Amino acid sequence: MNQANKRQGRRRTANDVTVKTRESFPSLASAMLHFGIPADSRWEEGCQCYQGSGRMISQEALRLPPEGRSVSQTSLDFNSMEDYWSEVKSMEENGLGCQEELLERSVDEAELEEAWLHEAGLSTLVSGVPSDGPAEALLSTLTRTQAALVKKRLDNYTQTMRKRNKQPIRHVRDVFSTHEPLSGRASEPISPAPPNIQSPPKMPLWNPVQGETQPVKETLAFDVPYSEGVAGRSKEGNCQDCHRVSREDTPPPIFLPPCPKLGLTRVDDLSSEDMRKIGYISLIELTTYYDALGVELKRSRSVRGKVRETGIFGVPLATLLENDQKKLPGSKVPLIFRKLLSKLEQTGLQTEGILRVPGSASRVKHLRQELEAKFYEDRFDWEQVRHNDAAGLLKMFIRELPYPLLTLQHLPAFIAVLNMPQSKHQIQALHLLIMLLPEPNRDLLKALLEFLGKVVAHEDKNRMGLWNVSMIVAPNLFIIRGKSAKLEEMQGAAGAARLVCLLITNQDLLWTVPCFLISHLRKLNEASATKKPPSSEKTKRKLLRRWTMDRDKREKAQVRGFIRSHGHPECIACICVLQRASCKFSDLLREGVIRVHAPLHAKVSMAILLDSETKAKDVMARFDCENGSRGSGRRPRQFLFEVGGNIGERCLDAETHLLDLYRVNPNCAWVFKPKST
Repeated sequence: MNQANKRQGRRRTANDVTVKTRESFPSLASAMLHFGIPADSRWEEGCQCYQGSGRMISQEALRLPPEGRSVSQTSLDFNSMEDYWSEVKSMEENGLGCQEELLERSVDEAELEEAWLHEAGLSTLVSGVPSDGPAEALLSTLTRTQAALVKKRLDNYTQTMRKRNKQPIRHVRDVFSTHEPLSGRASEPISPAPPNIQSPPKMPLWNPVQGETQPVKETLAFDVPYSEGVAGRSKEGNCQDCHRVSREDTPPPIFLPPCPKLGLTRVDDLSSEDMRKIGYISLIELTTYYDALGVELKRSRSVRGKVRETGIFGVPLATLLENDQKKLPGSKVPLIFRKLLSKLEQTGLQTEGILRVPGSASRVKHLRQELEAKFYEDRFDWEQVRHNDAAGLLKMFIRELPYPLLTLQHLPAFIAVLNMPQSKHQIQALHLLIMLLPEPNRDLLKALLEFLGKVVAHEDKNRMGLWNVSMIVAPNLFIIRGKSAKLEEMQGAAGAARLVCLLITNQDLLWTVPCFLISHLRKLNEASATKKPPSSEKTKRKLLRRWTMDRDKREKAQVRGFIRSHGHPECIACICVLQRASCKFSDLLREGVIRVHAPLHAKVSMAILLDSETKAKDVMARFDCENGSRGSGRRPRQFLFEVGGNIGERCLDAETHLLDLYRVNPNCAWVFKPKST
């Protein structure tokens, strides 16, 4: 009897919610009009609603389902949208529209192009003043397609400046002094929004269905720049990918990284200086890629006024991290965000409707005020926070950032991803955009996506599948604080959720630096090293020659002692090498012997003979075996690094083939140490 009463009560509550929803939005068209989303023909034809039975049902749900799909599967298309509208409604009720407004600043094309060149590390092209960015070295390492893109943007800047009757400091011909155009399109001027570009066919919106097959998995090539692949196929007239779209009833594919011999490189495997250069290269490559696909790439002209510098909510990420690092040095993700994630992961992952079922608005507001007052003093009582409260605070933290998590300048590029014709192109664009995000934004986004992946993994308990989670998170990422809740540039709410789906399912790949960017970085570092002041070159060569001779003598003696103390067959070959009359240490290196330094181990260095099968994990295991019994207490986990040469510092993947890497970067040092925090 009690169970029957409970079921009846739940039905009554559901009917009340449905009546309120129907009163607020009698049709999907009115809901779209309320939230400022333009209805295209597909929405108008397929989403006209009526109020016949206490809930909104689309016209599509009244038709016979396609072969292989049931009526319940087809009717899910609109029902899956309800989470999105509920989340937007909740955001409005919590005062999203009452925040300070973003200011639209009047900016002409010259200022936009100048900002782009500055962000790409090429500001010296318009200022004429040497900067910290490696402009000359960067230009010398660009592909022909990338160089053509930079040339056109600089030419557009020059023409715009002339229209303003101002003489630019440097003309494009002063930078690219070639007698022939770099490509067939290089001599044509461009603007950030070319009016004559024909957009490729847009991908149909993906709506999930029950009982669907598993997503297709595909390995994404990392060896060639994405723009070169698109430009090459378009030039041959055989770009089938540019016109291939996914079926509406299939989920987005999952893209896997390859297994290169030089190993994969995660974002946090590189030094901050190298990642700064990766940002320069990525922006040029991203703009070239969009241009090759014919996708319009806008830049935001919005600016924000004064923002908070203290507190927790509504504080810029950089400021918040600076305050957090005083309490916990090395913090990469705000402490409050990590605490909320921890609270949700303890038991909330198995709570039905987590993220979707909102907590009490007044309760969440009260908890926010307490957090602002007590969090940094360690006086806040986390036992009073329920799962739904923690979820509400988490989403509130994201959407109340004064600058969007995806950044003001790159948010239009994220939105433009939906204009690309297939999932592969979308993932490649997202990949480059992740490389462009500032480090605090990138780290916070990764922590969020990892948590969302855990929520989806517990779908059997919490009833929150990939599509449900994406619908809830999308408005918190793509609706900018201080603006009305509109998504004019997006293909409706489902488009925003599709992007979140791609981010969640492909996060491992997206935080892996493509091999072509690492190769470009090596060329850039080599080019930068050759552009030293000529006045001191002779003195430096003399000092370097003397230092090398002394080093060879020391290293030769050390390697001789090591080889003679080990009776392995491969080491006997090294003894023969050492016994040659004209042997130098450099000759030994050409045979594939490296010295690995381990400053935290009892044995601080070790000579290793490399062969075609030697991997980084083999060297790490050898050090652990040599020093495992001698260590006292728990040591931090250590990794093998390549340091110097044509890279700043790179933590090596365990599957890296060291002989192949040695041939690419023969002048690096090999160090076994923990990752820096």
